[in-house]
Amino acid sequence: MEIKKTSLNKLHQDNKAKFVEFAGYEMPIQYSKGIVEEHKFTRTHSGIFDVSHMGQLFIYGDDSLTADLEKIFPLNLKDLKVNSSKYSFLMNENAGIYDDLIITKIDGGYLIILNAACKDNDFKIISKLLNDKYRMNLEENRSLIAIQGPKSAEILDLILNGAKDLNFMTGNWFYYKDQKLFVTRSGYTGEDGFEVSIPNDFAEEFTKKLLENGAQLIGLGARDTLRLEAGLCLYGHELGLDKTPIEANLKWAISKERITNGGFIGSDKIINQINEGTPQIRVGIKPEGRLIAREKTKIFNEDELVVGEVTSGTFGPSLNGPVAMGYVEKEFSQKDTKVFLEVRGKKYPANICGLPFYKKSYVKGATK
Repeated sequence: MEIKKTSLNKLHQDNKAKFVEFAGYEMPIQYSKGIVEEHKFTRTHSGIFDVSHMGQLFIYGDDSLTADLEKIFPLNLKDLKVNSSKYSFLMNENAGIYDDLIITKIDGGYLIILNAACKDNDFKIISKLLNDKYRMNLEENRSLIAIQGPKSAEILDLILNGAKDLNFMTGNWFYYKDQKLFVTRSGYTGEDGFEVSIPNDFAEEFTKKLLENGAQLIGLGARDTLRLEAGLCLYGHELGLDKTPIEANLKWAISKERITNGGFIGSDKIINQINEGTPQIRVGIKPEGRLIAREKTKIFNEDELVVGEVTSGTFGPSLNGPVAMGYVEKEFSQKDTKVFLEVRGKKYPANICGLPFYKKSYVKGATK
């Protein structure tokens, strides 16, 4: 199968990117300065991430669309304001997660941002659940550019006047050279930031404008270290069909009204787990010393019994030490519980800790 390339591929090449194949796309994992420096630059300044491989699903319909989507997603969409966004899940009847996503109410419908590896399957599932009643478009003609970090609002506002006035988890249409861009104030790094949906033909030119104003290109490697420090899940690691939102410690993403009333796919399992508890739960793990515990590392208790498994682990540049997330049996999920991580046949001490590792720097209100 031919590997796809995003509209920014030439720009990545010109900037000496090192590429990897990810979800069927050739994507930059890092540039010449390396993952640690890219990570730190995003935390202190502003990084540009090409996330055009992700799915941009536009669904348009009449008043019944909201009610039909509420049968699918565990959100109170009828009270969601136009241009407001929510984090949610596409689940099966057993509350297993097909994908996690961001859904934004727009004029006449919704924009749903899907994970790259899941987007085609998501489209089929959602289309079938909606009985092909509505106009659905998994947009291939638009790129998605994320700009993240404390200087992002200042930089983006120089190009799109008024972007800095957006509140966190809201969006709006902007114009760039007569082209319509949809901008949301959101992201995947734990920093203040934006995601810009832009026609493919203008993506490179727009990104060069960001670069001219002081932002730098950042690869998928630093995107992963940033999200892990921020305690954010990655589909295929912390999330999958074998995990529920409650086990993933994401109850906060389910509207309270929907927990009470149910009526969405997987609601019976969700409500049962909220009431009865779950055998396992996602936690933060802080290894002692400098050990990095990668995915699938076994977690042991003090009696040398396996009590869980690491789902993501890396070196956290902002913390100057290793961090990890994983699932453990509920009785070992309390903060400061001593556990052991088996790496190359040897067990190393670690402690269960709260998430995030790095304090999220989202902007609560607009920066006027």
